[in-house]
Amino acid sequence: MIITTTPSVDGRKIEKYLGVVCGEVISGVNFVKDFAAGLTNFFGGRSGSYENELIDAREQALHELEQRALMMGANAVVGVDIDYEVLGQGGNMLMASVSGTAVILEKQ
Repeated sequence: MIITTTPSVDGRKIEKYLGVVCGEVISGVNFVKDFAAGLTNFFGGRSGSYENELIDAREQALHELEQRALMMGANAVVGVDIDYEVLGQGGNMLMASVSGTAVILEKQ
């Protein structure tokens, strides 16, 4: 499946628009990761534990988007937007949401 942030796929005609498709993931940041990130904040540098949480959440949300698009009969999703939010009391939950338009591209 082609998944792209662009509104079209170069060299391919969109035969049919199937509608908006989304994928969402909410994950908790555990104490160990929060503690490690706090040390990074104190000493400086990048927080690998938080970066990995972002990467995992985004990949899971994109996988969910792809599965939902497949169920709609799509072979591509165009115009994909990826958003992140911090949720929960104390900001200890991370939400990654992706949305786009499920389409059927012409055969090559």
